[in-house]
Amino acid sequence: MGQQYLIFTDLDGTLLDHNTYSFQPAVEMLAKLKQSNIHVIPNTSKTYAELIFFRQQTKLDTPFIVENGAAVFIPIGFFAEQPPETEVFERFWVKSFSKPRSHWLTLLNTLPTELQQCYLGFSAMNNEQLCNETGLTAPAALNANSRLYSEPLKWLGTDVQKQIFKKHLTDAGAHVLQGGRFLHISGNSDKGNAMVWLTQLMASLDTSTSFSTVALGDSYNDNEMLEVADIAVQIKSHKHDYPALQRKDNIMQSTLYGPSGWTECLQQIIDLP
Repeated sequence: MGQQYLIFTDLDGTLLDHNTYSFQPAVEMLAKLKQSNIHVIPNTSKTYAELIFFRQQTKLDTPFIVENGAAVFIPIGFFAEQPPETEVFERFWVKSFSKPRSHWLTLLNTLPTELQQCYLGFSAMNNEQLCNETGLTAPAALNANSRLYSEPLKWLGTDVQKQIFKKHLTDAGAHVLQGGRFLHISGNSDKGNAMVWLTQLMASLDTSTSFSTVALGDSYNDNEMLEVADIAVQIKSHKHDYPALQRKDNIMQSTLYGPSGWTECLQQIIDLP
């Protein structure tokens, strides 16, 4: 039976530099992985529109996971036939794990007024505000706001208010996740569940291959995929210490930041020509 790595990677602060969004230090490694037929699968809080642009930049042609595990997008033709439980969306087969964004916006509007004043959502920001909050260019900010499954929030309240806010939403069936910059409101989906679903699908369609998963991330919203991967890689962050993991084995921590740390660790894990 053949062995193959599957690389599931966060983007912001991991494969992309936290400040410049550049992936330049990883270009050579990405090319080597592609030559070796090792799939690099983005698993990110970013949107479908952002991933379409990112794939054009990097020439990745693999599946990808958006909005913190809300949906898996598989290029039509990547498998011989359409996987079960998927729908067709543009050029992709899609497996959704979350209700649409409109559901969560409606839910947020039902919160007590004092809690509604504790945050500013992407949907309430104009493009100039989005650019200021994210550091993105105007076109990139538009892509960041074209969310299908979730609503990111800039938190303005206290930590105590945040706990009350989280309880309200969790009780109503939402999932509240702290990302690198924003709180993300979506369904009870996460990067780990989506990664496991796609890995199991690939294993079921290619029984002659044994897949080993490597997950790379820098932030708290990466923990779910880091916990369930065969190898967990924590990328050093300018903003915080390595988030604590429950697992104790097969953990690697980079000494470099962002895409430099990404390349550093994959060079140690995978023997490439």
